[in-house]
Amino acid sequence: MGIYLSSPKTEKVSEDGENDRLRYGLSSMQGWRATMEDAHAVYPSLDTSTSFFGVYDGHGGDEVSKFCAKFLHQEVLNHEAYSAGDIDTSIRHAFLRMDEMMCGQTGQRELAALMAEKDQAKDMIEGLISPPKYGESKGQTDGGSSEEGANSDYRGPSAGSTACVAIIQNAQLLVANAGDSRCVLSRKGQAYDMSRDHKPDLQAEKERIRNAGGYVRCGRVNGTLNMSRAIGDMELKQNKSLPAEKQIVTANPDICTVELCNDDDFLVLACDGIWDCMSSQEVVDFVGKQLKHENRLSTVCEKVMDKCLAPATGGEGCDNMTMILVQFKKPFTIATVNKEQPLASNQDSECNGSTVTSNICHSRISI
Repeated sequence: MGIYLSSPKTEKVSEDGENDRLRYGLSSMQGWRATMEDAHAVYPSLDTSTSFFGVYDGHGGDEVSKFCAKFLHQEVLNHEAYSAGDIDTSIRHAFLRMDEMMCGQTGQRELAALMAEKDQAKDMIEGLISPPKYGESKGQTDGGSSEEGANSDYRGPSAGSTACVAIIQNAQLLVANAGDSRCVLSRKGQAYDMSRDHKPDLQAEKERIRNAGGYVRCGRVNGTLNMSRAIGDMELKQNKSLPAEKQIVTANPDICTVELCNDDDFLVLACDGIWDCMSSQEVVDFVGKQLKHENRLSTVCEKVMDKCLAPATGGEGCDNMTMILVQFKKPFTIATVNKEQPLASNQDSECNGSTVTSNICHSRISI
């Protein structure tokens, strides 16, 4: 995690898209890190009324972040609670389900395939092997994995990933988060954190860690992991007497929901490579300024990353960077959109419990 290149890789993978409700832009950059461990998922039309955006910041490898980008949204969509209109339950299930899937034989094979893809790409870059011939598909690679690597002693991946997901259904925004990636809503130019960074020194996190048999040292779980919630990291989830939600590290997300208003400008999801360098309000201010003369949202994301990139290693701005920018098309025509109501402060709208209905547009809170 701490290995750096002699010069940063500043090439960016960027994308733009839209539907009748919103438009989005995204960009990702490896930067100074020796490997790229971020992943993302963008489905502006998950179904006819729902959009899905997710950022996944991997650590110890990229296989878990890629696994989440491939499967987490599918688990949300396929869960029976989603069909019944209970997005909260379906998203919580999906986060916890990632660990369950990766511990199974099929999940183990999928992780192995993802790691094999990375190794093959590395070898191709280094000129050690030829590119795969036409017809040698990813599906064949998956199918070629035998049962030999899947055994009963396997406890799941040692690598892990954050997950910060925004689901927009009609005029409702739901944000689920585990880890230190972050989602921020801009309303009238003011930043509102829709997620809370899960750090081991937070009192509630520290209590859960200690109750599960772990400890916090130098701001890290068991002296190693600098976040207290994540998908994967299965060696920190081995207390057989406790449920998944109470393990030393848990994938259980905080969930924050808010009814969007016509004063809501845009939404930013990003990994901590951005937030380590800029505050939520600084990002909102910078993006708002750029949007006055830049129409391409991915370009705005690229400019944020260029601003954050460190001139040399040894400080902030050396991490992988991924950012998704979502701009709402207005006016909202959904009947449930409320008139403007008093704004909550960032502190008031933080998701301190498991589920919060924010009072950015509402004053109803349930934990």
